[in-house]
Amino acid sequence: MRILDTENYQSKRKKSHPSADLLREEILEHSKHFKTSWIQLGQALYSVWKGKLFYLWGYEKFEYYTREEVGLQKDLAVKLLKVYFFLEEQEPEYLQKDFQRERRPRQVPSYEDLNLLRLAKQNKELNLQDYLKFKRDIFEEGKAAALVKKDLTQLIRERTEVDSNDERQRRHRLSFQRLISAMKSFQKDMEALKLVSPVLLKEIEALKRKLVAEVEK
Repeated sequence: MRILDTENYQSKRKKSHPSADLLREEILEHSKHFKTSWIQLGQALYSVWKGKLFYLWGYEKFEYYTREEVGLQKDLAVKLLKVYFFLEEQEPEYLQKDFQRERRPRQVPSYEDLNLLRLAKQNKELNLQDYLKFKRDIFEEGKAAALVKKDLTQLIRERTEVDSNDERQRRHRLSFQRLISAMKSFQKDMEALKLVSPVLLKEIEALKRKLVAEVEK
């Protein structure tokens, strides 16, 4: 994208369109409102859901109310509820009008952006630093939801692969430790009851030591 900014062009533009800057500001404000208008809806729906007010209006389920009266399918209505609740619990400053008003339109995330942030917060494969990075990408950089989702998916995949290897090793160590513990108990019982020969007990002891050495590698 190329922006013309020569002095000559700017001078002519201001003379021929005196209200252009005002219109530009209006467009930016409309953009903000477009991205944040869901907040009032999400807040109201949360009150209805929490207070079970849909019963008063003759609806058996919340999803019936949102679909038949509000015109929202279940998935979207639930998503709005979850995102709004997430903001109340984790990022309450976003709900403040001053916070939204003072930010550039590019830095005002949509509910889709915030839903990605919510998913990042809940994902056990990610740590606090990961979450803060995605928060900066969304709140400060205005990174597109599709790109954030791509980064999020890639990071989770990498973490899962690493954790899978660690988990396999952990399970192997745990199996060895259980076997060693069982062999110790067996040795004690066999020595006390003298049910096996001393030669076999020595072989069991040698095998146990090998297993211990394998675990300690």
